[in-house]
Amino acid sequence: MQEISANNKWLFSREIDLSVFLGSAVVSLLLLVLGWQIGILNEDSPDWTWISAVLLIDVAHVWSTSFRVYFDVEEFKRRVWLYTLVPAFGYAVGVALYSEGELVFWKILALVAVFHFVRQQYGWVNLYRAKLKETSRITWWIDAVAIYLATVYPLAFWMTRLPRNFEWFVANDFFALPQTVETILFPAYVSALVVYFGKSIYLYFTQGFLNIGKDIVVATTAVCWYVGIVFFNSDYAFTVTNVIIHGVPYFALIYFYARSRRETASRFYQTVSSNWMIFLATLWALAYVEEIFWHRGVWHERNWMFGADWDWEAWKMYLVPLLAVPQLTHYVLDGFIWKRKNNANFKLI
Repeated sequence: MQEISANNKWLFSREIDLSVFLGSAVVSLLLLVLGWQIGILNEDSPDWTWISAVLLIDVAHVWSTSFRVYFDVEEFKRRVWLYTLVPAFGYAVGVALYSEGELVFWKILALVAVFHFVRQQYGWVNLYRAKLKETSRITWWIDAVAIYLATVYPLAFWMTRLPRNFEWFVANDFFALPQTVETILFPAYVSALVVYFGKSIYLYFTQGFLNIGKDIVVATTAVCWYVGIVFFNSDYAFTVTNVIIHGVPYFALIYFYARSRRETASRFYQTVSSNWMIFLATLWALAYVEEIFWHRGVWHERNWMFGADWDWEAWKMYLVPLLAVPQLTHYVLDGFIWKRKNNANFKLI
């Protein structure tokens, strides 16, 4: 292991990393305590939770990909075919799936979303490994198995006990798995986490090496995913533990990337990324506009916030896949835009 200075062990900075990774997890767990105190812990998410977690974090973080791609003219031109064909092809596939049945569309989208959520946590682990120049294949395997099982085991528990009192998008959007899958995965899950933290403790006491940011990501992922999916069986618990730790760190990643691009970007890009408030306000406005169409045209909920329903039932086969394009594009492009070997402008680490 190479020696790393104390000031160079973080992706962003000590204060910001602790805030967005550890802080978001602490907020999630405190919201569970709040839910218990006010009697909603085992119920559906109230409107204030939906607004704060789903609208302002989950939906908004999807739109933050625009700062990485579509608001950045130079970046968009660099891989114009990728950035135009992904949403176009995604929409075409979405319409084809929806024509086979509404639930077919949601099942496939849920699988893609789950893959994205799992891979993002693995991505943070890899960024911290790169930041502290960890190159050992043995520790890579230990890290990878631990972070994957920290997310996959709770999902397996969920899919072997359907139906639960919460869903990813809509009711019945997960495929059922046989009980033996969870039974086999549980000892592997426990062993992987024990080995991971045992390895971290061993390296600290024998070599003085500590990748605290990576350890926080693995620990908070394991705790929040287990508590929100396995321990509790409620929409409220799942929402506050799943969404916050996923979206908040991504906001930070996009914002600091945007800040590094600001000097050479267009005036519009400079304006909307000039500070945290304008950056978030832009994303919140885009998220709100998207949800107007979802709620008035598809879900027919929260009229007090989005207005009267639209009778677009005959157009749902084309409308629903269109409204899903931003999140599908976010899921797919996330696998391309952070790979350093293909992104000369990526200078975060």
